[in-house]
Amino acid sequence: MMLEPPIGALVEKTKSRFGLVILSSRRARQINAYFHELGAGVGGYVPPQVHSMSRKPLSIALEEIYEDKVVVAPIEE
Repeated sequence: MMLEPPIGALVEKTKSRFGLVILSSRRARQINAYFHELGAGVGGYVPPQVHSMSRKPLSIALEEIYEDKVVVAPIEE
């Protein structure tokens, strides 16, 4: 079974496996919260930035990272 987007390409975009896990999990939680708020009309979270066939927040987050819609922001000192 082939995973899309490829994990190797995702790791290159985040510079480390740890960074990929942190970024994708945070974004997946935001996407999940967005879907739960839809009926309430609150609008506190950014909607998914890609058109995805998947309904799983983690898959959508990985697709966003792959398409450079979500990036790691450098820490300013």
